[in-house]
Amino acid sequence: MTAIRMVSSVLLLVLMQSGALCARRFRGGRNPQPRRAPPPPTYRADRGDTTESFPLDFTAVEENMDNFMTQVKNLAQSLYPCSAQKLDYDMKLNFLENTSVTCNDGSPAGYYLKESRGSRRWLIFLEGGWYCFNKENCDSRYETMRRLMSSSKWAQTKTGTGILSPLPEENPHWWNANMCYSTVPLSLSVADGYAFMGSLIIQEVVKDLLTKGLDNAKVLLLAGSSAGGTGVLLNVDRVAELLEGLGHTGIQVRGLSDSGWFLDNKQYHCTDCVDTVSCAPTETIKRGIKYWGGVVPDKCKQTHEGEEWNCFFGYRVFPSIKSPVFVVQWLFDEAQLTVDNIQLTGQPVQEGQWRYIQNLGIELRNTLKDVPAMFAPACLSHEVITRNYWIDVQVKGTSLPRALHCWDRSLHDNRNNKAPPKGCPVHLIDSCPWPHCNPTCPTIRDQFTGQEMNVIQFLMHMGFDVQKMAQQQGMDPSKLLGMLSSGS
Repeated sequence: MTAIRMVSSVLLLVLMQSGALCARRFRGGRNPQPRRAPPPPTYRADRGDTTESFPLDFTAVEENMDNFMTQVKNLAQSLYPCSAQKLDYDMKLNFLENTSVTCNDGSPAGYYLKESRGSRRWLIFLEGGWYCFNKENCDSRYETMRRLMSSSKWAQTKTGTGILSPLPEENPHWWNANMCYSTVPLSLSVADGYAFMGSLIIQEVVKDLLTKGLDNAKVLLLAGSSAGGTGVLLNVDRVAELLEGLGHTGIQVRGLSDSGWFLDNKQYHCTDCVDTVSCAPTETIKRGIKYWGGVVPDKCKQTHEGEEWNCFFGYRVFPSIKSPVFVVQWLFDEAQLTVDNIQLTGQPVQEGQWRYIQNLGIELRNTLKDVPAMFAPACLSHEVITRNYWIDVQVKGTSLPRALHCWDRSLHDNRNNKAPPKGCPVHLIDSCPWPHCNPTCPTIRDQFTGQEMNVIQFLMHMGFDVQKMAQQQGMDPSKLLGMLSSGS
């Protein structure tokens, strides 16, 4: 409670000062009505300012976090009318200085950027969006997902959500960081009229950002979702080596891979490899790495010489990564189930499919056991760090933003030879055996009606047999239903 009182006193002091400032600005007229708006992302400072912007330690107020964030929001709303102009929270489009590095169709490569000049923390996000591995499905992808292959119709601005949000209530620990949004860096080649320069693009983005303040950074977090999450695993060391080679040895490079930890498992039903959805995971990558000119880390390449495609699978490339990486992965990833030919819409799944789904969770859990920093909920979903509900999902009572903050603190303490913080877990994985057995999983909706389904309705839809599952768990069926209903 002492920490809360101290925070409250500081907030009150700032409010009193801001009130005086507002009074001077608006003297002679009536007080303006406060407008609801998010807080300013950071203060403005000269480029030469070396103030450390390490995130606030909320441990002391953990039990009263809701009250604390309410006070921060109220403070922000009180300060907002004092601003001379509307603050801009969107990321703005920038094209690379090096025009020889392009998108798939030859249009200029670029990225979105929101600067936060008072912060020495940077976040580069790599977008997902599947892939293609021959001319036919690349042509199809170009027609249906053109913005992922061309910059010709990119908007001038992009609004960040989740970990890219500038709002502290949505993004408690990274809201005031410098944000960059880019494409997936997996390749380096030209084929059938398409340029695959992802690996070069990320290098050029980093070089561009060095002229915009990254050279003064303390921490660079390379994050990505889906294929972008795989891109993080393949490129985090490459980015660290690039910065070190350019003389920026003081920048701590870290990785955050979301929904990019795929398995090279056997499909439920083997089918002809005609597109990225029907093709087995291993066959897709084998074909793709040749077509794209896929780039993999040198150490992993040496380990899997002649079979470099192995390095596109998280559990195979992870042992070769030197940079700290935090892995976020749903235990029942929808994209993984899709390429494994498990259909979860329409008719209830068959018993064989149900066993396959359960085994997938077990396999994935086993591949993650040696990952020191991870967050793996037993949910059926895909991607999370850019979703606005990312703060709601918990594993063993800890939210994802909280786990990332604990990881941030542990890395900081390790560098300063301090003991890791107590009660701050970074290795979090669900142990319950079914999809959506975690009550904090994202909402599931019926594909046809759009109505929300609770856990029991969802499991029944999937062909869940209460008697069999209760027998497997060694409990009474009524007790099992009660646990599912209460989310315990």
